[in-house]
Amino acid sequence: MLEICILGTGAMMPMPTRKLASMLVRFAGRLLLVDCGEGTQVAIRESGWSLSRIDMVCITHFHADHIAGLPGLLLTMGACGRTEPVTIAGPLGLEAVVGNLRSIAPFLPYETNFIEFGSPVNTFDFNGLQARSFALKHLVPCFGYSFSLPRAGRFDAAKAKTLGIPLSYWSRLQKGETVEVDGKSYFPSQVLGPERRGIKLAYCTDTSPTNAVEEHCADADLLILEATNTDGDNAVLHGHMTFAQAAKLAAQAGASELLLTHFSPSISEPAAHLGLARSVFSNTSAARDLMMRVLSFVED
Repeated sequence: MLEICILGTGAMMPMPTRKLASMLVRFAGRLLLVDCGEGTQVAIRESGWSLSRIDMVCITHFHADHIAGLPGLLLTMGACGRTEPVTIAGPLGLEAVVGNLRSIAPFLPYETNFIEFGSPVNTFDFNGLQARSFALKHLVPCFGYSFSLPRAGRFDAAKAKTLGIPLSYWSRLQKGETVEVDGKSYFPSQVLGPERRGIKLAYCTDTSPTNAVEEHCADADLLILEATNTDGDNAVLHGHMTFAQAAKLAAQAGASELLLTHFSPSISEPAAHLGLARSVFSNTSAARDLMMRVLSFVED
């Protein structure tokens, strides 16, 4: 399963009741953070999740409301006892940008490693979670992210017995390992059925409508999209989307659920505008700061 905490749902500037857009993903006990605007580390503390367990930070782009909180976060992680390396991923120029930000946080008790995305589409791994970044359509280079947890086919115990596979090897085959012993080879394909539906999470902000969302967020169990504006002219001018535009993309992507975020300070009550989206994609909700969700495998 994947656990998610929407740390902040704001855009441009932090508000008294709304922090800037960021999200935590917890998988196998480890944390991945997407974006780190002002107020992010405060939100993490309020969530109750551990700062010291953040192994990776994925930055969408280099606007301050998505990265300005990073030096303080890195310092606090060290103060909380972090000694393991931290990986930071994002657009080209990331290491230089973080280096400049770290002029106020020059000494850390752990290494920082960098992944810079030089292509429109990039894949990487987070502790077995399959991750992808893909270029969006904003005023500066910006990437969306999808996270997929595959699920192997059902194990056929009867077939394993018929093939004479010792019970002690079953768990390894279930994990997708090939077992070789005493000159014999046992393969997962011998005892596993067709791959079952896994879990897919996608997160995109900031962007104007783009086919990349439909392509790379296809069939997402949960699609988190920006809905910065209610007015189309303002959205186009600043490289953002409206509630209705986000809903249209969710429908085109075949998502199961749409969660809207990254609301303009001018939108005091995002839920009041949900009708604009639900008329296009009914299963739409407005995210709230510190909203938590759990995505689990669907039993078949």
